[in-house]
Amino acid sequence: MKDILAAARALAHSLSPFAALFVRLGVGLVFLHHGVAKYHMGIAGVAGFLGHLGIPLPQVAAVVVIGVETIGAGCLVIGLLTRFWAACMAVEMIVAIVVAVLPTHHTPELEGLLLAGALALIGIGAGPISLDRLFGKKA
Repeated sequence: MKDILAAARALAHSLSPFAALFVRLGVGLVFLHHGVAKYHMGIAGVAGFLGHLGIPLPQVAAVVVIGVETIGAGCLVIGLLTRFWAACMAVEMIVAIVVAVLPTHHTPELEGLLLAGALALIGIGAGPISLDRLFGKKA
C-alpha cells in the first residue's frame, strides 16, 4: 500500500507544472466558446441582451464582453497576460452572477466554476508552460 501511495504522490508531483495549463485551457476554452457565440450574435444582439439586464452603456459593455471572451480567452489559452485577462474574466463572472443568474433564482454553477478558475489564475499566474514565462513574466 505504501508503494501505491508513493507512486500516486510521484504522479501528482510530476503533474504540478501542468496545473496552471490545465486551468488556463479549461477556463479559456469555455470563455472562447461563449465569446465566439456572442461574436456571431453581433454587438447589437449582445447589447440588446445586456440592456435587457439593465447593464449601463450596453453597446460599450457588449464590445468589452466580446473582447474578453474572445481575445482574452485566446490569450489565456496561450498564457499571455494571464493575470490581467483572468481578472477581467473574474469581474465578468461576478457581474453575470449578480445581474443575470441570481435574480432568476438559478444556481451559478458554470459561472461559479469560471469565477473560481479565474481567481485561481490570478493567484498562480500562467505557469511554466506559457508565453508569459517565455517572455520572462513572473508566472
